[in-house]
Amino acid sequence: MLKFSKYHALGNVYIVVNPEQLTADISTAMIKNICHKNYGISSDGLLIGPLTSSVADFALRIFNPDGSEAEKSGNGLRIFCRYLWDEKLVGADPFFIETKGGIVRAQVFDQGHIVKVEMGAVSFASTKIPVVGDARDVLLEDIEIKEHRLTFSAATIGNPHCVVLVNNPTAELARELGPLLENHANFPNRTNVQFVKVLNRSAIQIEIWERGAGYTLASGSSSCAAASVAHKLGLCDQRVKVHMPGGEIDIEISADFFVTMQGSVTAICHGDISSECLQQTM
Repeated sequence: MLKFSKYHALGNVYIVVNPEQLTADISTAMIKNICHKNYGISSDGLLIGPLTSSVADFALRIFNPDGSEAEKSGNGLRIFCRYLWDEKLVGADPFFIETKGGIVRAQVFDQGHIVKVEMGAVSFASTKIPVVGDARDVLLEDIEIKEHRLTFSAATIGNPHCVVLVNNPTAELARELGPLLENHANFPNRTNVQFVKVLNRSAIQIEIWERGAGYTLASGSSSCAAASVAHKLGLCDQRVKVHMPGGEIDIEISADFFVTMQGSVTAICHGDISSECLQQTM
């Protein structure tokens, strides 16, 4: 049996497993089994933590449901913070978490229901995201997908994002074009994709296709990237409310594009995953 905790952040679901439960490194097959909506317990990703860190209070590994490892996840981080609160490993004071995509500072409010995360600095530099071609800030570039000619900007906040401005972001559009953009040759490490409509100076609407996970109702890092691109292009101010199918996240962007995210987390359940589930072959 493998003990787990399950939470959602605006409909984006993650499973948390304490590494003390693991006798060896978790395998790609096990991750796929756990996250599968039919053969497992259904999740948009798996969080392994808390791990020890020499540079932060805790370390965290984040896995997509296809078994690939993510550098950073805003919703995953908020969920992990809620887990730390529930396990009485943190209190009301700020604390630091090391991820593959950098160190973040976090704080829990409202008995764990609201979490603020200082996600770090956004970069639009092609060499950091990465995006192929000459070194540049990747802003308002053209790309052709199927019969569509799109205008995109790219950003990283520890993980890569492709932000596409559209008049009408829909789930159908994200499902149709998201996987094509995720795996486009422009993005050597693949990319997360956001289809964005600017509503006003302080609000945007987005639909999301997540790298390694697919269509999702909400994403913290996607919210950070989309809001930062909108601000960089002069379309939004420094405080942006991001509207997604799963709910809303508040983003604050500093003068040097350091981004802070705040949003809710909801506990779903705690339990045991059977060894039969973990060992199955699909």
